Amino acid sequence: MGIIKLSVSERRRLSVFFTCLLLALIAWVFAMLSGTYSFRVKQTLTFKNVPQRRAFRALQPDTVEATTQGTGWQMVFSHVADEKQPVTIDLHTLEHSNFIALNTQIAQINKLRDATHKIISFEPDTLYFDFTNRMVKKIRVEPVLNIKYQPQYAVSGKILIKPAYVTLNGPGNVIEKITTWKTDTLTLKGVNEQITGTLQLQTVKEGNISIYPKSVQVSIPVEEFTEKTLKIPVRLINNQHYYNVKIFPQHVSVTFTTPLSRYTELDENFFEATVDLKLWEEGYTVLPVTITRMPAYCKIVQILPRNIDFLVKR
Repeated sequence: MGIIKLSVSERRRLSVFFTCLLLALIAWVFAMLSGTYSFRVKQTLTFKNVPQRRAFRALQPDTVEATTQGTGWQMVFSHVADEKQPVTIDLHTLEHSNFIALNTQIAQINKLRDATHKIISFEPDTLYFDFTNRMVKKIRVEPVLNIKYQPQYAVSGKILIKPAYVTLNGPGNVIEKITTWKTDTLTLKGVNEQITGTLQLQTVKEGNISIYPKSVQVSIPVEEFTEKTLKIPVRLINNQHYYNVKIFPQHVSVTFTTPLSRYTELDENFFEATVDLKLWEEGYTVLPVTITRMPAYCKIVQILPRNIDFLVKR
């Protein structure tokens, strides 16, 4: 078959034809997408005005199918748009009822939405709830820390959390199992000074539990540390039969780290070293040294000697 050859004027007319066809197609698409349609989207539910005297648990997932009225453009992008716009449901009627009729709140919900993007109905249109006794409990706050310190720097004292306890309010069978509540993770690097700031508490995942307050103040003392060595007397314990026992040596050399600010105040009275004679009855020929008392901000580096010889006279 021979190749059809078009003149310049014919090619120009053909080009104009396809251009007009493309423009008409684009105009048709825009006209179609500008129209109003009803379509279904998944909506995430959030709750407000939760009952204060009744603890509850939803008996269905926190997502529903919503029939929405909007333009074709909104229908095309509905999955992206609606995931970012949860529907807030008012639960005040749960004070005297066990269910929420979603369709009775449509007018209230649509007041907060774009006028061209209204919800027509929900499926399911009713939310049912299970109720238990409500419990109020104070629990300890547990800070979650991911802190990297500069060399020779570390925590030099007690970490202070204010308030140290928060109040949980919710179903008794859930609240009674909770013993602590964690904060968001505090991540820092290269720390060489005291840390103070606000930490948010981890969010509540259940809609029927509330927590107060939602943030705490944290103060972490940080100092430069150095090593110190002291001679500590060794005390014999568990000599239940009152044997005449001699230990050798009677002192051990303990090397530990301490904050610079406390270096001069630390002496042997802050420490206690013991050996347990009960281990001899279990077959030990030497007794290992244990540090049974020392400041919380100190860390043992070395004990010399680590084991003590002894002589028992019956």
